[in-house]
Formats: sequence, structure tokens, C-alpha cells
Amino acid sequence: MVNEISRKAITIHEAKELLANLDQEKADQIQKRTLDYVSKFSKIQGNQAAELVNRLVKEVGLTEPQAVELVNILPKTKEEIRTFTVGWRQLSPSETLDKILEIISSAAKTNT
Repeated sequence: MVNEISRKAITIHEAKELLANLDQEKADQIQKRTLDYVSKFSKIQGNQAAELVNRLVKEVGLTEPQAVELVNILPKTKEEIRTFTVGWRQLSPSETLDKILEIISSAAKTNT
């Protein structure tokens, strides 16, 4: 029987929570370095990050990987968001960018 590996995009915030649950005595060097990285750059809690991804997917129509990418960065301006949408080869109307900013800023307010 072959074990199947599945892949799912997760935010750095969710990765932090997963890695923090590891026994640090048994963790390998990559796991320890990754935990250090995500601890430094994690701005919101993992469950809040997952909710934010879900809102961006449902309310804005982003794909899950696109939403994860935005939640990892938490952009504050339309110009920052446009940097990503260009990479996605997707033009987004100004209203869509406004909605993304509204969702992200609402999460940032509840996190402070």
C-alpha cells in the first residue's frame, strides 16, 4: 500500500502553530530554522489567518493559493496588492482591491 501525500497551501501563521507543536528536542535543523522564520514574520494567529483566507476566497473570488499569498504579506495599499495580481497575470478592478483591503484591515484591527 502506498501512502499518498497531499498538498495544501497554508499561511506562515498556520505553519508557526504547526511547528510550535513539535518537540524541539527532536526537530531537525530545517524545522527549527523555519520556526524561527515564521515566528519573526507571523503577524496574526493561525486560526485568524485561515478565516481570512476563507473570506478572501468566498467574498472576493480569489483562489486559495492567491488568498494565502496575500494573508502572508497582509498588504496595506492597492499598489501592494497589484504587485501580486500582476504575478497572477490577473487585472483586478479597483472595487475588488478595495474589498481585499477592507477584509485584511478588519482582521488587522481585531488582532491589535
